[in-house]
Amino acid sequence: VFFKDPKSQNPDMSNALKKPGNSRPESSVDLRGAQLQWANDLSSRKNVFKVRTRQKSDFILQENPDLWRCWIRAETRTRIAVEIRLRVSCVSYLHGPSAVLSGGSFSHLFSAVPRSTSNLESSEHKRVKSRLKKLILRRPPLQTLQEKGLIKDQVFGCGLELLCEREKSSVPQFVRKCTDAVERRGLETDGIYRVSGNLAVIQKLRFAVNHERLDLDDPQWEDIHVITGALKLFFRELPEPLVPYGFFHDVVETVKLSDYLDKVDRLKLLVLSMPPHNQHTLQHMIQHLRRVMERSDSNRMTTQNIGIVFGPTLMRPENESGNMAINMVYQNQAVELLLSEYQRIFRTEQTGSY
Repeated sequence: VFFKDPKSQNPDMSNALKKPGNSRPESSVDLRGAQLQWANDLSSRKNVFKVRTRQKSDFILQENPDLWRCWIRAETRTRIAVEIRLRVSCVSYLHGPSAVLSGGSFSHLFSAVPRSTSNLESSEHKRVKSRLKKLILRRPPLQTLQEKGLIKDQVFGCGLELLCEREKSSVPQFVRKCTDAVERRGLETDGIYRVSGNLAVIQKLRFAVNHERLDLDDPQWEDIHVITGALKLFFRELPEPLVPYGFFHDVVETVKLSDYLDKVDRLKLLVLSMPPHNQHTLQHMIQHLRRVMERSDSNRMTTQNIGIVFGPTLMRPENESGNMAINMVYQNQAVELLLSEYQRIFRTEQTGSY
C-alpha cells in the first residue's frame, strides 16, 4: 500500500512511524510471488531496488539504508527463500513515498539480493529471526482484525459466487456501480471501453474498492476511462472467468456452427446452464453493452468493436493450447452473438426492453 508523504513532516524515524496514520493511501500492489533485486543501475540514487510482481509490473523504490540492511543481513546469512505470512502490517520506510506491505505472503522476495555482507556476525541473524518470531507469535487472530476493520474482504480477485453471496446480490455491486456510471455520463464518449484509462488511477480505484470507500461521483474518478478500465480489470482478475472454464470449449464449438438458428439455440442452452451468479452477471453486462452499442454513432463502439474488447475479458480457456489468435476470433464472435441475440438467449419477455 503506497502512501504519499506529507511535505510538512521531517524525514527522521519518529515521524516516519507516523506517516501511514496521517496519510491517505494512494494505491496498492499485490506482492505475492514478487521478486526483489538491486537496481542501482536504473537510478543515480543510492539504495535503489526493483520489485517485479507476478504480473510483470516493475516498481523502483528507494529504501532507508539502516532498515533495509536488516533484511539483507537475514537473507545473506541463510540464502534461503523467505516466506512470512503476516496478519499484521509490516512497514517499509522510503525516501519519498512510504510503502506499507499489508497482510500478504512474501514469497521469494529476497532470492535476488547479492551476497554483499558475508562477514556479518551470526548474532545479527539470530536477533532478526527472534524479532520476526515474536512479531508473528503475538499477531492477533484474523477475526479480530476483521472486526476492527483492519482487514476487509477483497472485491478484486474474489470468486464471483463468494462475492455475490457476501453482498447478498445476484450481480456484484461494483459491476452495477460501474455500468450505472457509464450509462449516466459515458455513453457518448468516443472509444468507451476501448480507450485505456490511467493505470495509476485505476490501481488507486482498485484500492478504494477493496477498502469499501468507493464513490464514483468523486471528482478523482471523473475520467470515465478509469472506471471502464477498472471494470475490465475486475473481470480479468476473477479466479475463474465470467464464462466458466468448463463452458469455453462448448461456446467455441457453438460459434463454429454453420446453421445460425442452431447456433443461437445452443448458445442459449449454454448460458442457461451456467451458475446463477455467472448467468445474471453476464446478462447484466450484455444488457449494458447493448446500451453502449446503441450510441455507436457517437462512441464508435459497434458490435464488432465491443466483441474485440470483451471477448477475452469475459471468457478464456483454462490452458492456452493451440492457436491463441484463432481462439480470440471465436471469443469475439461469441460476445457479438450474445449482443445481437440478447432477447432470444436471455429469454427477455418484453420485446425491446433490456
